[in-house]
Amino acid sequence: MRILVVEDEPLLADAVAEWLRGEAHAVDVALDGAAALERIGVNDYDVVVLDRDLPGVHGDQVCRTIAAGHGETRVLMLTAASDVDDRVTGLALGADDYLPKPFAFRELAARVSALGRRARPAAPPVLARGGITLDTHLHQVFRDGRYVPLSRKEFAVLAELLRADGAPVSAEQLLEKAWDEHTDPFTQAVRMTILKLRRKLGDPPVVLTEPGVGYHLK
Repeated sequence: MRILVVEDEPLLADAVAEWLRGEAHAVDVALDGAAALERIGVNDYDVVVLDRDLPGVHGDQVCRTIAAGHGETRVLMLTAASDVDDRVTGLALGADDYLPKPFAFRELAARVSALGRRARPAAPPVLARGGITLDTHLHQVFRDGRYVPLSRKEFAVLAELLRADGAPVSAEQLLEKAWDEHTDPFTQAVRMTILKLRRKLGDPPVVLTEPGVGYHLK
C-alpha cells in the first residue's frame, strides 16, 4: 500500500515509517499539516496515519480535507488524548479509526492493514495465480509449493500484479504503490525489480511484459 505518516515528532514519524516499510508498504512522511495537504494533493494514498495535534494546519483540517475530496483514502488518527469525547470527535471529522498514544507498533501496523483492505476492492488474504500463492499476512510466497524468498519491493510488486489478476499494470502504477515519493520517476527500479522477480520465480516465465503498456501475470 501507499501510506502517508503525518506526525510532527520526527523520531516517532521515522520510527512508524520504518516499521510500516518493514511490512512491504511504500511510506511518505510529512511533519506538519501543510506538508500533508501538499502530498495528499499530489499522491493517491491508501491510508493516512494522522497525528491530530499538528502545528500550523491542524490535524482536524487535514482529516476534513481527506474526507471531502479523497473518499478512498482511509485515516488512522493518532492523539495523546484518549477520552471518549475526543475519540468521538475525531471519528466525526471523517477518521476511519482512532489510536491513542502511546501505542504498540504492531497494533498500529495491524490497524493500517485493516484500513487498507477497506481502501481498495476487497481481496483475499492469500492471492494466487499461475501456480503462485502470496500470503499478505505472513508475507510468504510460494510457486508450485516451493518457497520463494523475496525482498520487500519484490513482494509489493508481485502483490500488485496478483491483485490485477492478469490485467496489465503499468510501471507508473507500480511506482505509485510500491515506492515512496523520493523515487525518481525515470528510474529503472521497476524494470530491475521485475527482472529479479522473474529470476526468483523461475521457469517457465510467469511475469510477462506488454510493450508500451506494462507487466502482467500469465
